[in-house]
Amino acid sequence: MNKQFLLPLIFFLFFFSYFSNAKNLNGFLSYSTFLSPVDGPYVETYLSILGNSVNYIKQENGKFKGTIEVTMIFRNDDEIVDFLKYEVYSPEVEDTSNINYSFIDQQRFLLPNGEYNFEIIISDKNEEKEPYITTEPVTIDFPADSISLSDIQLVKSFTKTDKANILTKSGFDIVPFVYNFYPASINEITFYSEVYNADKLFGENGPYLVSYFVESFNTGAKISFLQKFKREEALPVNVVFNKFDISRLPSGDYSLVVEVRDRENELHTSKQIFFQRSNPDIEFEVSDINDIIVQNTFAARITNKDTLTEYIRSLYPISSQLDASFAENLMNDVDLKTMQQYFYNFWLSRNENNPEEAWKKYAIEVRKVNQAFYTQIHKGYETDRGRVYLRWGPPNHIADSHHEPSSFPYEIWHYYVLGTQRNKKFVFAARDLVTNNFILIHSNALGELANYRWQYELNNRTFEPNDLDVFKSPSQWGSKADDYYNNPR
Repeated sequence: MNKQFLLPLIFFLFFFSYFSNAKNLNGFLSYSTFLSPVDGPYVETYLSILGNSVNYIKQENGKFKGTIEVTMIFRNDDEIVDFLKYEVYSPEVEDTSNINYSFIDQQRFLLPNGEYNFEIIISDKNEEKEPYITTEPVTIDFPADSISLSDIQLVKSFTKTDKANILTKSGFDIVPFVYNFYPASINEITFYSEVYNADKLFGENGPYLVSYFVESFNTGAKISFLQKFKREEALPVNVVFNKFDISRLPSGDYSLVVEVRDRENELHTSKQIFFQRSNPDIEFEVSDINDIIVQNTFAARITNKDTLTEYIRSLYPISSQLDASFAENLMNDVDLKTMQQYFYNFWLSRNENNPEEAWKKYAIEVRKVNQAFYTQIHKGYETDRGRVYLRWGPPNHIADSHHEPSSFPYEIWHYYVLGTQRNKKFVFAARDLVTNNFILIHSNALGELANYRWQYELNNRTFEPNDLDVFKSPSQWGSKADDYYNNPR
């Protein structure tokens, strides 16, 4: 399953960055799982290194080259199933003062269906320092006799080819788009996926439907102008290879979804991938809601502008960037009717059958977080804990420690299931010991802040290293944070 973690504005499997006096090595890694009719299931990894973050060594020919050492290990329980240790070389350059490229590495690992721990070790070979190490779970599940989909691979570019290599799929050399962040300068999202065993479900050459669309990550609402479908004839492997024009897609968090349905429109399998769009030129237009009729609705009964302003502000935790921008910048400059139209449309888009009931349920949760998480200067819904609670719901478990001698007060929230995600955690810390304001310092959930120096951030109440290479502080007496995070009760 393709997975990504979040740092501000960038989404990917993970971002690695470690510091030295010389360079700050930066890179991105993602992966996808596929099924070869000949060789069986495999994991494909996509690694991108930012060229200006690498240490370059002068070669005999007078040019400069960087070398990154990579080790990838797949474990099932404690058994190493497959591994690869190799070096990734930068292009040779004559001048290292103005490097503005990235270089990409791609690997494939043949692995049977199962649950794996994927360990990645990355270091700059021209820098004497500890490598970056992280481990993430990988699931491979391609049933032999039922229909399934590969992960969705985001595509940077592609060309037809008749000479197969590691980039080749279905007669194309496909260069991966490693990042899950689409800036305003990129106006297309291209993607590739494969449908397996459609012939066993629909019969050889039997008709079925593949649909693909973009939906809001927060609400699940489909983007009306980013929907397509295609009728297919069932084969052992069918290819899904298409693109969307995202020039009109506002800034925000989205999912690209691929679905397989039969002639009766029954859903049989689906996959999705998360991405973020930055498109600051697209703004919320008041004219978009001018035709919304609020007469005789619950929104029309809210006649106090200050009350309605507060209600709209409380929507921030579940709002898109476009909605939040309206609430922040435009709300005080419009009349009461426009605010009522906006408020009603917000809930109508989330529950077409009963928008009032959706608002009432949410308002109950707002009151809860306002009581539980308020600070001297923030209402509960304005805090990080309040935002996470309102967006994701109550966690299954909270491990809290407010009195460890070496750490700031902290809480670790654990969600067993978070939409389509599993085993997701949020780490909050109160750096200001006077207030009740716990700040989110790390999460492994999509769309949230990922900070793999979180243990250091938590313990720098008493530990402040001179070496910025430090990702994790030394073991602190009385600290239970690692245990709470890795072994939630």
